[in-house]
Amino acid sequence: MPTLNTEPKIAPKAAAKTLAKTVAMRPQQADRSAGKPDAIALLRSDHEAVHRLFLAYEKARSTPRRKALVAEICHLLSVHAQIEEEIFYPEVKAALKDKLLVPEARVEHAGIKTLIDELLGADVDDEPYDAKVKVLSEYVAHHVKEEQDEMFPKAKASSLDMAELGARLAARQQALLAQQA
Repeated sequence: MPTLNTEPKIAPKAAAKTLAKTVAMRPQQADRSAGKPDAIALLRSDHEAVHRLFLAYEKARSTPRRKALVAEICHLLSVHAQIEEEIFYPEVKAALKDKLLVPEARVEHAGIKTLIDELLGADVDDEPYDAKVKVLSEYVAHHVKEEQDEMFPKAKASSLDMAELGARLAARQQALLAQQA
């Protein structure tokens, strides 16, 4: 992964706006005939964005800054998980006739969502707060590695139309961002 600026300046209420900006700036692989975003490129871009936010959290010292970063991490992960669960996973499961990768990914999402709920309801100064952020980071890193090393290559090698799937993912992501703005 390329080294990028890991200290974005984000106020708690700007998390949705920053996510929208991240989505708009993401590198997109295009289907030359239609100019549609590639599903895997879109999902990888989200993975990179959340990774940068976790790095920024590790460097952050002020309480408002840490809280803003966690809000943004949780927001990005929630939207990302929702588009995967609604669109990407059902398509991959059907195309691969999968009985393990997608169910495992859904279980991992459940664990991630539990930690998100706990963090959003916690005080940044509580003792277990940093531990929960660290565990969330580790869960997400594990999940991302499995998706990128196992699921994505199999999905790409399948008959799935990654450009069409990417367009659906991008449209749903934009709709979710608009709802939350």
